[in-house]
Amino acid sequence: MFSGEVPSRSTSREESFWPHSGQVERRQWWLWASTIVVTLLLTAGMASFSYLFEQSDPNFSFTLRQSVRGLVALVFLFDLYTIYQQVLIQRIRRQLSEREELYRLISENAEDLIAVIGSDGHRLYNSPGYMRLFGYTNEELQGVPIADQVHPEDRQRVLEARKEAFETGARFRLEYRFRRKDGEWRILESTGGAIRNGQGSAGMLVAVSRDITERKHAEEILRQREEQLRQAQKMEAVGRLSGGIAHDFNNLLGVIIGYSEDIELRVAQGDPLRKSAEEIRKAGQRAAALTQQLLAFSRQQVLQPNVLALNLLVLDMGKMLQRLIGAHIELNTNLDPELGSIRADQSQIEQVIVNLVVNARDAMPDGGKLLIETSSVFLDADKASSLPFLHPGPHALLTVTDTGAGMDAETQKHIFEPFFTTKECGKGTGLGLATVYGVVKQSGGVVGVHSEPGKGSTFKIYLPQVDGQFGTHKEDSSASAISAGTETVLVVENEEALLELTSDVLARSGYKVLSARDGNEAIEIARSFDGSIHLLLTDIMMAKLNGPALARHVTVLHPGIRVLFMTGHSETDAIQHENVPPNSECLQKPFQRDALIRKVRQTLDLAELQVRG
Repeated sequence: MFSGEVPSRSTSREESFWPHSGQVERRQWWLWASTIVVTLLLTAGMASFSYLFEQSDPNFSFTLRQSVRGLVALVFLFDLYTIYQQVLIQRIRRQLSEREELYRLISENAEDLIAVIGSDGHRLYNSPGYMRLFGYTNEELQGVPIADQVHPEDRQRVLEARKEAFETGARFRLEYRFRRKDGEWRILESTGGAIRNGQGSAGMLVAVSRDITERKHAEEILRQREEQLRQAQKMEAVGRLSGGIAHDFNNLLGVIIGYSEDIELRVAQGDPLRKSAEEIRKAGQRAAALTQQLLAFSRQQVLQPNVLALNLLVLDMGKMLQRLIGAHIELNTNLDPELGSIRADQSQIEQVIVNLVVNARDAMPDGGKLLIETSSVFLDADKASSLPFLHPGPHALLTVTDTGAGMDAETQKHIFEPFFTTKECGKGTGLGLATVYGVVKQSGGVVGVHSEPGKGSTFKIYLPQVDGQFGTHKEDSSASAISAGTETVLVVENEEALLELTSDVLARSGYKVLSARDGNEAIEIARSFDGSIHLLLTDIMMAKLNGPALARHVTVLHPGIRVLFMTGHSETDAIQHENVPPNSECLQKPFQRDALIRKVRQTLDLAELQVRG
């Protein structure tokens, strides 16, 4: 992998690398055997020479005979030493062979890839892992230049690392993409360095590589999930802040709307003051609508979920959406006939679709195409884990695609945050997509976006599918008649202006009103009051004693009393309001005069029905 382009050869240098030592061993055995045979023949020849000489001349010198016999003995000892030496060499060679076999097994079975590269750039050895992982034979690795194996974007780094290793002896560690024989790119991590010879120069380079493709993919998935978690935590923190602001703001709006209504009732028709009060009330109601969007984002809004057919909902909204976007934008739908049902608040899902369509319209000022699609998808465990907070199972997918201006990556990080907008001043509040995010999350789904500058945007909303009958709209409570009463009502509110306004409205409607600024004061009033208290109207969130705790105390003092909670959150948060009794009556702030009187009357009438039953 660190070699340059080399000439194609029929056989590679490492061919017969492992069997070579066995051939040498066999040759040496033949040489030693030949030596022993020659020495034995020489010994026999010398012994026979001594015998013949003795037979031909019995009086031959004794000295010569003894010398020949000594020489024969030396040759025999040499033969013994040669045999002994060969036995020792054989032992050493057996150990080397065993070690060689061990190294061969390690090299051929290691998952890591081992390559030995000469100083001329030729591959001296490639482990069999290259064949298993990449499909290349040794000949192909030798014949294919590195330019055809390493990704072009990584090629220069690899060549520079090889050059530096040979020149300086420095070790290297780098990641790069290497192409399989079938064309697939795999990510390799290579470590190694040059091996110096006796003269101190780098003669070979050893590189050990590992396929880390799956690890890199896992790291990328982990990075994306960490980013999703950070984004979710940020949105959660912003949501809590928004919910808290909305709660306090609703108290102030309740005072503004209530007193403006009171002025309208007190001032005669045609009086300029009445017109001013009407405008104040309308402004307060518009502000209340904005706080509802904040509550939707923070997922503190009361939803009335029903089983819905998403396809029918989109079809019913078709004409309205076309009028909303204008004739210069082409609207198309592609609805899956096999789509199952979802459980959600119909009005809120309609608001989600409207907000997405308006957002798409604003991205296409010169016209374009808008596509609304529905499809049924089943999320397995792996797919669900890639979409935060979703559970495996069947889901309805709502997709809204436009051909507008699109968004860059930095903008996409902030589009669901409240008050973030790319529109010019006065063109948008920045709450549209924040509302989409909150409603979808509160409905148990997720929303995601894919967009590129100049290539439009695609919003995908996943909502869990459910089984059940389609629900119907509840009757509008505004249709019921407004009636007064004469019962005693204990009103508890820590916002003094709202306390005075609420008490005054109820008193003018005929009720006997007892007012308290906090829970402790309300308990003292309930304890000291001689008559019956029919209704406790209390805020849920109070500093000294919250509404649910106050209700438990007052219920003990006045058994049978009904409780009506007021809240600026629209929903009893599971953590903050975990002690709120189930099915409790609740009045959303800011409320209008008629809504207050109607809700008080309904709560008291419900108590009477229960007693009669």
